[in-house]
Amino acid sequence: MKRIINTTFLIAILVVITGCNNKKEKMDDGMISVVVMEVEHVGSYTYMLVKEKGPEYWIAVRPIDAEPGDIYKYKDGLVMEGFYSAQMDKTFDKVIFIDEIFDGNEISRNSVQELTPGSAVKSEKSGISVDRKEGTTTIAELYADPESFEGKTVLVTGQVIRFNEAIMDLNWVHLQDGTEYEEKFDLTVTTQEKFVVGSVVTVEGVISLNRDFGYGYSYEMMLEKATAAGE
Repeated sequence: MKRIINTTFLIAILVVITGCNNKKEKMDDGMISVVVMEVEHVGSYTYMLVKEKGPEYWIAVRPIDAEPGDIYKYKDGLVMEGFYSAQMDKTFDKVIFIDEIFDGNEISRNSVQELTPGSAVKSEKSGISVDRKEGTTTIAELYADPESFEGKTVLVTGQVIRFNEAIMDLNWVHLQDGTEYEEKFDLTVTTQEKFVVGSVVTVEGVISLNRDFGYGYSYEMMLEKATAAGE
């Protein structure tokens, strides 16, 4: 059941958050406190219009059960300006994709990993086994000798573990094929195409190493400019 927000109480919360002397109030550990003004649950994300000091702004996290009036805390995130959400058919002047968001004293870890480039959050091992196709390279082979593949076009067959759409004008895919090298088993793929989670696909793209998108988000290896390969 949705809670009824008392307007006077909400205003009081905002006063506390904005603080005295027009200074941004943060937790001792550097976290920013915000009050939720509006919530949009869309696909893989929860978008929240929040209020701190100054104008309201949007943040996005992995799906959470948020409501207007809730208070959350976060430390930093990936700022996207002029971001277009295909799912909402809306262009944001600015939206901050939050890797970790805190609710009161309880940590709600909402990785934007698959939504924000280069997430540091590791994917879980799927336990699948994909039949290798002729002419393809396994994920284990890529991680075993990454320098020899850098800048080269390769074919990879794997199961789609995660798919997130329209981030930085790209779709982000995580593939696994059941192989691994030194506990590395997940390959991140960027593409303009759409894939269904759970499907087994063969993609062709260019291997890039050490891609850093800032805010602590970086990939040791990626398959970029990927397209679905014909059978």
